[in-house]
Amino acid sequence: MTVYAQTARFDTGRALTEDELFRLAPSIFATTAHESRSERFKPIPTIEVLRGLAKEGFLPVGAKQSRSRDVSKRDFTKHLIRLRRMDDGRRYQVGDTVCEILLKNANDGTSAYDLMAGLFRIRCLNSLVAQTSTIDSVKVRHSGDVTSKVIEGTYRVLGEAEKTLEAPIEWSQLQLSPPERQAFAEAAHVLRFADAEGEIRTPIQPEKLLLPRRYDDANKSDLWMTFNVVQENVIRGGLRGIARDANNRPRRVSTRAVNGIDQDVKLNKALWVLAERMAELRKAA
Repeated sequence: MTVYAQTARFDTGRALTEDELFRLAPSIFATTAHESRSERFKPIPTIEVLRGLAKEGFLPVGAKQSRSRDVSKRDFTKHLIRLRRMDDGRRYQVGDTVCEILLKNANDGTSAYDLMAGLFRIRCLNSLVAQTSTIDSVKVRHSGDVTSKVIEGTYRVLGEAEKTLEAPIEWSQLQLSPPERQAFAEAAHVLRFADAEGEIRTPIQPEKLLLPRRYDDANKSDLWMTFNVVQENVIRGGLRGIARDANNRPRRVSTRAVNGIDQDVKLNKALWVLAERMAELRKAA
């Protein structure tokens, strides 16, 4: 399930209305905490934060919320909103990288207020994009002087967000050798498939993460393209392999897409750090 709405086009798109937001993620509109929280828990009404960000030019283009087994938490649970500047007058082309803001919050105790910068590579103007990074910028616990922390953190991440656009330019100029690309894929493979003990049981080999999904991405070995290809394979799933059942008979398997909000954010952050370290090593060499 994508966080983008059908209206989030790069050619004729528009921001979501509050009615549309409510249908996609009703927990955005919670102004109180879930009954399971103590008096120390300070709710952060996401809708009020969104209205404040709108004054800075950032408007919602997509939203989703987590499922909860507890029906009473449906209107308070974790949600993720994607925001974009809609008034900057930019005209986008396929292949462009855009900076957006990701806002994660919950008023049932399952998430802190988390505002992040994210990079997205446009694959077509109808808003089919490949997320290229999630950069942790500010996290606010639901306790203490919440209001001032949220305001301060929000302006800080807005000021830092555009700086992330330097990475595509810099990394596209760093050519990786086959061993370097293999090392990158192996590290990403561990991030995606290792269990809590570090064991990997998938039949999918690291080399599969380096296979581009589009013709335009083929035969390119720079760090930026390597990062994009690996990231998309890690998050979107659909990689095929042959496993063995309990009777040692072969069976076809396919990796699942990463749909969970927390796992999505965690993997994207880890892959971004991995690419940053690779860039530092290449420049130092």
